[in-house]
Amino acid sequence: MRMIDVSEITEVLARIAAESCFVLGRPEMDSLRAAGRRERSALGREILGELLENAEVAREERRPLCQDTGTAVVFLDIGQDVRLVGGDIREAVDRGVARAYRENSLRASVLSDPFLRENSGDNTPAILHVSIVPGERVRLLFAAKGGGAENMSRLAMLSPADGEGGVVEFVLGTVREAGGRPCPPLVIGVGVGGNFETVALLAKRALLRPLGEPNPEKRLARIEEEILARVNATGIGPQGLGGSATALAVHLDVAPCHIASLPAAVNLDCHSHRHAEAIL
Repeated sequence: MRMIDVSEITEVLARIAAESCFVLGRPEMDSLRAAGRRERSALGREILGELLENAEVAREERRPLCQDTGTAVVFLDIGQDVRLVGGDIREAVDRGVARAYRENSLRASVLSDPFLRENSGDNTPAILHVSIVPGERVRLLFAAKGGGAENMSRLAMLSPADGEGGVVEFVLGTVREAGGRPCPPLVIGVGVGGNFETVALLAKRALLRPLGEPNPEKRLARIEEEILARVNATGIGPQGLGGSATALAVHLDVAPCHIASLPAAVNLDCHSHRHAEAIL
């Protein structure tokens, strides 16, 4: 049995949460550059160039990539041979998030109550998802999830008769409805299967796969490719102002589901695809 003090989780989360708001990853930068080379619209190319410049300034000057520094979403995959000691894991996660946002002057966007609309002041509580997995390590995944893209995400309980084609059309309809509001070019997480409460989580976690890494199952990778091609054929383009770079990647994951169901969820993320990972 391996002991891990929860203070280690606080320290690591405080570091990577801040870093993800300042530094756009190399895969994301490379993908934006590649999109610029493919973009047919002159305005679209100009916008993609400005997004890259914004990312470079953010990294060099330690400024947020976007004023919306998002809801803090944390996935903890805890090895079953790990014993967490030294305090409450929920409190440890929130301490890490609060430190990241306060010490780096990041915008606090979380409200303590959805009706009273009172800001918690430090972007806590985080959205925390905990899974027990084999082994003696803790894997921590963090995402700063902006409100614009989150607001345009959708979930549908489709009919099994809708099949693969129905899922593809649902994703396309979601993107078309969203237009420029989620700040394209997008990263699109798609979940299919499970049930009402798990399919949205499947879509959100799919976003955290390394950018553009295809699903290891070829049949699912083929669907990802089809959706990406059709999304980029919509003409929505960078920032919704026209062009061929509406999305950078589509990540689709599936789960078993009931014989009478075909749940599907689409979780959109903007071009500032802010996420980080650490292993303890």
